[in-house]
Amino acid sequence: MATISSHIANPGLADKGRDRILWAERDMPVTRLIRERFEKELPLKGQRITACLHVTTETANLLRTLKAGGAEVAICASNPLSTQDDVAAALVEHYGIHTFCVRGEDHETYYRHIHQALDIKPTITMDDGADTVNVIHNDRRELIETIIGGTEETTTGVIRLRAMAKDGVLAYPIVAVNDADTKHFFDNRYGTGQSTLDGILRATNILLAGRTIVVAGYGWCGRGVAMRAQGMGANVIVTEIDPTKAIEAAMDGFRVMPMEEAAPLGDLFITVTGCKDVLDDRHFSKMKDGAIISNSGHFNVEINIPQLDALSASRREVRPYVEEFMINGKRVYLLGDGRLINLAAAEGHPASVMDMSFANQSLCAEYMAQNATSLQKEVYGVPEEIDKQVASLKLASMNIDIDVLTPEQDKYLNSWNEGT
Repeated sequence: MATISSHIANPGLADKGRDRILWAERDMPVTRLIRERFEKELPLKGQRITACLHVTTETANLLRTLKAGGAEVAICASNPLSTQDDVAAALVEHYGIHTFCVRGEDHETYYRHIHQALDIKPTITMDDGADTVNVIHNDRRELIETIIGGTEETTTGVIRLRAMAKDGVLAYPIVAVNDADTKHFFDNRYGTGQSTLDGILRATNILLAGRTIVVAGYGWCGRGVAMRAQGMGANVIVTEIDPTKAIEAAMDGFRVMPMEEAAPLGDLFITVTGCKDVLDDRHFSKMKDGAIISNSGHFNVEINIPQLDALSASRREVRPYVEEFMINGKRVYLLGDGRLINLAAAEGHPASVMDMSFANQSLCAEYMAQNATSLQKEVYGVPEEIDKQVASLKLASMNIDIDVLTPEQDKYLNSWNEGT
């Protein structure tokens, strides 16, 4: 067995981590089925995969699947507060995966871990936020020669990668796993919707019913958060820059207004936009006493924390993951240092929804290994056949059957000469 390199917090947590990984596997039947096939066919044999992802129990089951397919795998964290240290220990001690992540790591350590994960000289990269791609293009260009392609898990990363492709600097093809229907319809909406509120409630223990919650952004994540908050009795306001999404939010029954109008009304603010400075000094100064602000977008730039700090007379931690800022005699509470609250204060998405996302990751890694030579240096969508395969496997795991077209129906839908 090859020597496994690592930097983790506590190897003694490995057994606890393994138990939690296997618990998550119960709700990941599609990923398990793919792993069983991969063990027989070894479609990733000879590949080296560097993954920069949230190091959770669900991610561990993805990594097990990639390794079962024949790949050598290294993992680093895609967010300083998203690592589960017991999972990291189990990946090293029980599953033989190169692992570089420690919960709460500082900026310097975070990037050192990315470089260490890249030292396996990957042939495929797997990102949640495109940090690995960014480091390769800026600091580790010697690796590009052997990289055949990559995958990207999240909206923020896809935005960055499409900007790179548009500027003609993207050096290898990437499949945007985030854009799969079986990813964003479910992971972004139902996963983010539930886990974001889970993180907020664990951090604060507040009652949502009757409160005014401001959701910044009405993409699939924002839809999910707004839907779940409304379901728990909150009065939801949505802020948007896209007129079509704003109309949709209004027709879904939410109040829609600019953030400056929402700022004095909100009891709780949740940003899910992928943009920076969504909450800024002009908003903080208008907030009511006791307002709570949080983020569930990938990077903590959605809340302008330096400006929040500059406006404040004092800053202190009042409970885990809750900091109090005093602004003109009013208290504003920041959750989880503005990082992904669902992973900072909770455990991230439920395994059953990550099952589809990581099934897509597994199959797209296989697709990249088989098709990289015919792909250009662009960002590609997930092939429809992979998306449909994941949906079909998920339905089968839920014991749900659906209709099948008859030959006559198929002919009708594919012809043009039958009308009224």
